[in-house]
Amino acid sequence: MKRLNKFLAEAGIASRRKADSLIEEGRVAVDGRVVYSLGQLIDETKAAVTVNGKPVQLKDGFVYLLLNKPKGYVTTARDDLGRKTVFDLIETNVRLFPVGRLDKKTTGALLLTNDGELAYRLTHPKYNVKKTYHVWLDKAINAEHVAKLQQGILLEDGPTRPCEVTVVDEESRKIKMTLQEGRNREIRRMLAALDFDIKKLKRTHFAGLSLRGLAPGKWRFLTKKEITRLRKLALSEERLKN
Repeated sequence: MKRLNKFLAEAGIASRRKADSLIEEGRVAVDGRVVYSLGQLIDETKAAVTVNGKPVQLKDGFVYLLLNKPKGYVTTARDDLGRKTVFDLIETNVRLFPVGRLDKKTTGALLLTNDGELAYRLTHPKYNVKKTYHVWLDKAINAEHVAKLQQGILLEDGPTRPCEVTVVDEESRKIKMTLQEGRNREIRRMLAALDFDIKKLKRTHFAGLSLRGLAPGKWRFLTKKEITRLRKLALSEERLKN
């Protein structure tokens, strides 16, 4: 735990004395709530701190946040067709970009950052970063279908990599799929090749990040612990490939 004014000073926002003034003026919020107590303690690995509504960035200037993308939003900064974008949901003046994409109909975990190198490593197939999806189908799936998905499906741009597939609920026709590559509309194309229509598709986990406690349309900053783990993941995968 660390005093809030010390945290702001170490982040380069202001001196401790000036940080106290910012707190007294109601310009500092922790996890969305304005803080007035000068003795406020925070867990710097978990707390999301803002000053004047702007996130307190790490010293390296990078920002990382996780969004629970709702249906109907496109994963672009701008859309020529005037459709809603995920950036309509995010309150930050920092220019971010999505790490991979989810199509308009797909919901769930979407990481956004301005750390280009980490984003590249987390999305490039050679780094084997796992993404887990829950998929609701138009009809029941059998063991033969599951085996084909697990082994890989031949698509127009080549065979898919083997993936993890589990039948979650036969009655609701729900399955769970975990992939280590991120081709465009990959899951939809894999299942279409087996003559399935997807009724609902949700990404529940990305690179170990979970949507737990995050409602659709809501977002949160990653903790320092999560950021460190993502960096270690990318670096460890890089070493494995070299």
